[in-house]
Amino acid sequence: MYQTHPPASGQCPMRPPVPPPAGPLPIHGPDFDRDPHATYQRLREQGPIAPVEISPRVPGVPGSSPVYGYLAVSYWSALYILRNTPDLFAKDSRPHWAALRDGQVPANSPALMMMQPRDNALWKDGEEHQRLRGAITSALARVDTYDLAAAITRIADELMDAFVADGQADLATQFAEPLPMMTVTELFAAPPEIGSRIVRHVTTLFAAGPDAAEANTLLEAACLELVHVKRARPGRDVVTSLIQAGLTDPELVQTLLLLFGAAAPPAAKAIGRTIQRYLTDAHLAQHVHTGVLPVAAALESVLWDAPPVANYSPLFARSPMTIHGAQVQPGYPILVSFAAANSDPALGGLAPAARAGNRGHIAFSAGVHGCPAQGMGRLIVETAVERLLDRLSQLRLTIPDSDVPNIPGTFLAGPASLPVSFRPATPALGR
Repeated sequence: MYQTHPPASGQCPMRPPVPPPAGPLPIHGPDFDRDPHATYQRLREQGPIAPVEISPRVPGVPGSSPVYGYLAVSYWSALYILRNTPDLFAKDSRPHWAALRDGQVPANSPALMMMQPRDNALWKDGEEHQRLRGAITSALARVDTYDLAAAITRIADELMDAFVADGQADLATQFAEPLPMMTVTELFAAPPEIGSRIVRHVTTLFAAGPDAAEANTLLEAACLELVHVKRARPGRDVVTSLIQAGLTDPELVQTLLLLFGAAAPPAAKAIGRTIQRYLTDAHLAQHVHTGVLPVAAALESVLWDAPPVANYSPLFARSPMTIHGAQVQPGYPILVSFAAANSDPALGGLAPAARAGNRGHIAFSAGVHGCPAQGMGRLIVETAVERLLDRLSQLRLTIPDSDVPNIPGTFLAGPASLPVSFRPATPALGR
């Protein structure tokens, strides 16, 4: 990472040196989880792109070392990297991630589960990326958004009916977390038993904990089962559309994993954070309540300063380069910190009023790998939150905002719990 000279022409690239332990700041662990923005600020002091320790060594694995890489922490460096992929930066980690290529990343590394090469559009460049992304966009284009909104509303009612008479609930675990996964499994026409397993394993995978490798294996198996079911009984659903696009079984498994992972955990965190924002920002809540601002405005505010995908989009420099004064060497993964980039002081500290309706953030990434389902993601979050606010009156947090726990981890961010009270009401369904 600190190598400053490229290899001579015609020579094999040198194995990148391992950074000294005292160098890169960790973007994991209790200190980072407690205050990630403090780490982002320390990294900004080093430059717009800084070396980081993405995950620690795997205990009990002889010779394993931490996973090192870079983190883009400025808005403009993040945009530069995303907009210059694949010309200057590659997504396929197979030939470009030196530690992985040389067998230095243990198979059960939590970071590997989120960063390993897969046969889907996220990890491909050029024509392969276009082919696989085209299959996704075509399948999603067939989704009837009116039917989808109706399904989200029904699922929201089903979830709320389980606790609406109690006058209290944890809106993170009882509402925000299950709703997107239930929506996506219905969108994919997944049998309930397979869908419930996919929900469980995707959640574990994104937590990037010690059981992530096992969850990845089980998730791939569940996705393959779903492919077999849809090949035998095709329907008018996203999975059938992907099969009709000619994807192979391995491509279908990894594409489904991508779609479940991209649609559900981030949407769950966005729902939770938007509800939290509504309950703790009196100015925003008043304007949403009176109709001056839509729920969409609250969501955009969250996407600016608390994006659910905090750090992700791994890519690799194709050659040594200097980006806005920061030296970057090939061989190491570069993560984009959407959380740090959107809160970059260089943007002038946009006031909440300026963020409402402002979509200049990069919470959905950018460039050729920008999220192809932004509209669907927004629809899930906005419909869920609107339905919740319609049904639950006198809604308030039962703990101080500062005591709301956040989920630990490098990649996802959001509330782990949202204990609330409200006026007890009658269930909406089955009356």
